[in-house]
Amino acid sequence: MTLFGALRLPREILFGRGQRHALPSVARRHGSRALICTDERFAATKAFVGMVDALKAAGITVFVHDRTLPDVPRDTVAVCSGEARDFRPDMVIGIGGGSCLDMAKCTALLLAHGGALQDYYGEYKVPGPALPVIAVPTTAGTGSEVTPVAVISDPDRTLKVGISSPYLIATAAICDPELTISCPPGLTAIAGADALTHAIEAYSAVRREGDHALPQQHVFIGKSALTDHFALLAVRLLGRSLERAYVDGSDEEARADVMMGALAAGCAFGTAGTAAAHAVQYPVGALTYTAHGLGVATMLPYVMTYNRSVASREIAEIGTALGLERNAQGVEAMAEATIEEIRRLFSAIGIAPTLAGLGLSSDRLDWVAEQALGIDRLIKNNPRSFDLPAMKRLVQAAHAGDLAAAAM
Repeated sequence: MTLFGALRLPREILFGRGQRHALPSVARRHGSRALICTDERFAATKAFVGMVDALKAAGITVFVHDRTLPDVPRDTVAVCSGEARDFRPDMVIGIGGGSCLDMAKCTALLLAHGGALQDYYGEYKVPGPALPVIAVPTTAGTGSEVTPVAVISDPDRTLKVGISSPYLIATAAICDPELTISCPPGLTAIAGADALTHAIEAYSAVRREGDHALPQQHVFIGKSALTDHFALLAVRLLGRSLERAYVDGSDEEARADVMMGALAAGCAFGTAGTAAAHAVQYPVGALTYTAHGLGVATMLPYVMTYNRSVASREIAEIGTALGLERNAQGVEAMAEATIEEIRRLFSAIGIAPTLAGLGLSSDRLDWVAEQALGIDRLIKNNPRSFDLPAMKRLVQAAHAGDLAAAAM
């Protein structure tokens, strides 16, 4: 196959301890009026107050919206953009977890183009550039600081919905691992497991021929030489440090690895896309109100087992990135060992091993399978194809904890 690569990223990515102090310099390049989207918890921290004070000292007028909610309810974006419209911001700064970053992206979109958020659901519905967004993550998981996607919850729909467009990519991402030190173990685990799932699904995604029209017609286009580089970097960093960060949140080296891993995973899946683990989590999350990262991580070993018949080489390479010894193991044995290591790691950080453990009742399994199969942008990215009976078997296997049944 001809070498092919594609990547879409922010104009500027800054990573490292103390990089949050660069925010005023970065912001000044985009104007003098900044809308900040954050949540109530982070707005009360010394770190946030310090960043706002630094922006003001640099001559930037600030309007703070600190009412971002988890999963970004659709109508809260309209409220935020409505409040900020008379302020006329030159930029939007998202500071917080993935929901705060998605709130910033969506608000920047509505401030630039107007209309209702639902006008932009799907791929390539954004007509042009939004206001510049500066993304400052305080958790290490979603990768939203570098991706072209924002996910919101719509009260008129059962499942969460996404807006996917290169115009949603932040102009700048400022990633300071010091901001993640205060994350509790549970959030560290869920966010980090989300990032590892992003990386693994991006690396094992379907590989398509490098048709020049492919990236112009689709946001998620499958794996390529460039996304593979970032996916394996993410696996390596998260594999060696996620458990350490969970056990000891003050371990600065582990925190840096996990945040860089989440960033690299975002760089990978923002173009390659994710696949079946994410597709199943959408309906599971709607029924169980399970945190997104927890749901996708619960599904991942089962999806990897399902895909192993067509992606054993990629799964074995993931194992090498995780630090497993190849020795005399063949590809199939290495792939099996890789899936077992993912199960071990997730168990060690408290990830539920089954869908039943997430609270999904057995009478909703067929509905979950039907809904998951309908999320075409994710299912078409999976390396092994699905029909409805196959999806039902996968969901049933993940509910019962029968890993062997997931391979059928």
